[in-house]
Amino acid sequence: MASTSAGASEGVEALELKGRMATLMVARVTTADIDAVARLLEKRMHEAPRLLRGAPMLLELAGVDARELDLQRLVSVMRAMGAVPVAIRGDDLSADQVAAAGLGLLAPENGDTSQAGMSRTNPPADETPAAADSGKAATRVVESPVRSGQQVYARKGDLVVLGAVGPGAEVLADGNIHIYGALRGRALAGVQGDPGANIFCLELEAELVSIAGEYQLSERFKADVRGRPARVHLDDDGHLQIAAVGRT
Repeated sequence: MASTSAGASEGVEALELKGRMATLMVARVTTADIDAVARLLEKRMHEAPRLLRGAPMLLELAGVDARELDLQRLVSVMRAMGAVPVAIRGDDLSADQVAAAGLGLLAPENGDTSQAGMSRTNPPADETPAAADSGKAATRVVESPVRSGQQVYARKGDLVVLGAVGPGAEVLADGNIHIYGALRGRALAGVQGDPGANIFCLELEAELVSIAGEYQLSERFKADVRGRPARVHLDDDGHLQIAAVGRT
């Protein structure tokens, strides 16, 4: 009698492929000078090691001629520093060049909204139901605190958290984010490129805040906004603004 493999049960597929893409950090490479890229990446890794170390990254070439870029060396340097490049996006890259670097290749997107040196792309597709066919934006309400390691995403609408967002947690929304408690993790609003999105919280202690790809790390927060009720938004020039609101 044939024995069943120890790694698989009868009637269970050994592999399932699903049409879902996890959140990726977008790293825009603006020069073929790999040493310059490495210096800046080292600085960013030092600023936010929990955010960047081990994070899967999508490389994007911004005005860089792919023929001048030693892609294999770039990937090797990034991995040695603890970053995890997994794919690259561009229209002038050869399949052989990409494969030799051990990366996947994504076609460029029209109207790509990645504005910052590092931003997010493709939030989890199954975190929350889509908005109704009427076109009315959905609002996702989370009634419990968002704890370390959790990720919550509101697709096509706002996210309301009736509690705190803990260190190491991440909240994302296509629209605004309202946090009725302390924000100690990461908050990314307007993740599909809406520059009019806002983040509101009752106590700003975040690791990172981002609007439409423009981000700021906690180390750069001004002293007068720390621990205060705050609003995060983009000004008319597209620059990230963080302002204390409410109590004085």
